[in-house]
Amino acid sequence: MRRITHAAAALALALAALTTMGAGGAGAADGDWAGCPSGAVCVYPQGQDPAVSPSAVYWSYGAHSLSGQYGMHWVLNNQTGGAHARLCRGSGGADCVYDLSSPKGVYYDLGPINAITLDRP
Repeated sequence: MRRITHAAAALALALAALTTMGAGGAGAADGDWAGCPSGAVCVYPQGQDPAVSPSAVYWSYGAHSLSGQYGMHWVLNNQTGGAHARLCRGSGGADCVYDLSSPKGVYYDLGPINAITLDRP
């Protein structure tokens, strides 16, 4: 039963990601994707699914501390030029556990995440 539940959750996540990517990223004249501007990494409010309006937008390379972010959040990497975003457990960008290439998004539990890094290609 647990395996079926995990498979169903993974399928729902994949469908939501495809829906979000199709609705916001592909074909948007200004490069915005689900309200995330081109060149940025965006975090959306807890439980907002699909991603519609970001609660935090990050533009500069390097580590960005997170605070008060718990539960499931969409994180969209809408950077250009092959830049990556990483979700890290440690402060200052240490112990990164998820690498997010661009343009991609993930619905992730940010409770154990203390920083997001934006990394040059």
